[in-house]
Amino acid sequence: MTSNLSRRVFEHREGMLPGFTRTYGVKTLAWYKRHDLITSAIHREKRFKKYSRQWKINLIEARNPYWVDLYNLINN
Repeated sequence: MTSNLSRRVFEHREGMLPGFTRTYGVKTLAWYKRHDLITSAIHREKRFKKYSRQWKINLIEARNPYWVDLYNLINN
């Protein structure tokens, strides 16, 4: 969850943040969802952590079947 998706993706791509993305070299933004309220974004993020990896993959592939990097899309 972030209020500045472009900055957060940049930080992950550059390995500036410790954690999963730096450990495993994750550099692609394949899916995101905007929320009007920070509370709803936090609630959604907490729910996501409970879902299986396959459920998350299915969610991504429903909207982005070729796993196109969306970073440039959010910066235009």
